[in-house]
Amino acid sequence: MASRGHRPDRISPFAKLVGLSFPETDVSQCELKIEEKVLNVYGTVHGGAISTMADISMGLALFDHLREDERLATVEMKINYVAAVSSGVLTAEAMLVNRTRNLAVMESRVECGGKLVAKAVGTFYISKKTPRESP
Repeated sequence: MASRGHRPDRISPFAKLVGLSFPETDVSQCELKIEEKVLNVYGTVHGGAISTMADISMGLALFDHLREDERLATVEMKINYVAAVSSGVLTAEAMLVNRTRNLAVMESRVECGGKLVAKAVGTFYISKKTPRESP
């Protein structure tokens, strides 16, 4: 399926709450400036913040491969944390690995200053939008 090159109509309220930003140049990328609110008790970025970035970046990347009448939901996600960071800007970028009619496998890399922090793989369920959700 050809890439449509656009984002969802709106970004989730949760993504805004966490403080994610979305570069205009890449529909499969999100960023998070590391601030005290995303740190764990050891002063490094909380794993939940990193997994949120991975999940949202994969959803954004998959959105680009959906038809107008389709929606997605995360079925499962596995993440490997490979480095702890406490300052800078985290960037998550995702790509489609495989898509069938109802399932997609996605991959996301979370980096900080070019250093790999985590890598995630997720499975997403693709279904038809309800009449209320349709454009």
